[in-house]
Amino acid sequence: MHVATAGAHGQVARHLTRLLAARGDRVTGLVRNPGHVEDVAADGARAVVVDLEAVSAQELAGELGGVDAVVFAAGAGPGSGAARKDTVDRAAAVLLADAAELAGVRDYLLVSSFGVDAVRDGAVPEGVDEVFAAYLRAKLAAEEELLGRAASGRLRVTVLRPGGLTDAEPTGRVHLERSVQRGSVPRADVAAVCAALLEVPAPPGGRVLELVGGEEPVAQAVARAAGEGGPGGAAGATD
Repeated sequence: MHVATAGAHGQVARHLTRLLAARGDRVTGLVRNPGHVEDVAADGARAVVVDLEAVSAQELAGELGGVDAVVFAAGAGPGSGAARKDTVDRAAAVLLADAAELAGVRDYLLVSSFGVDAVRDGAVPEGVDEVFAAYLRAKLAAEEELLGRAASGRLRVTVLRPGGLTDAEPTGRVHLERSVQRGSVPRADVAAVCAALLEVPAPPGGRVLELVGGEEPVAQAVARAAGEGGPGGAAGATD
């Protein structure tokens, strides 16, 4: 498989690149900062410098030749304001979808966020600052756009909503369902779930899965949850 990852220098993405490279997949890693090229190449990817806030869909599509699936793991990052949450976490995710379609790539994995339903229909969650609320709104908008394309058959979309990300050692065991209770999960386990999901194309209409730490082995959890998937995100579908 040839996978292109946006935000390839993020911690989840770097874990994912190493896993994919180790199993013999090809990885194209999209990074904004030229200073990150060496790290991404060392992980096993072909690093491509591209600014997702400035590039056109046509230009980006030119970097996706021969790609089988794209992963959006980019994010505006800590310290960025509400405006960049929109231009990166929403607009760049949509741009990658545009480019994927132009390049003939069907499979799209969006690393989203636990808690996006809290801002659905304009809701304002209590105890959440405006910047984080903007982040959740951007992630939700990206999900809705991508799942709309899945519903029309333009893309096969998997949305993964991990809980609180930690740098703990991977356990290889997770809780993966359409809806889970709030919790945390090691970044390395998120990457392992992403790698497994890339091998299971999403059903018509796409799938949405939430992820936290648990007791089920990753391969078993993905096989079960993805197998139960249905249209529109029925159970089984930043850094």
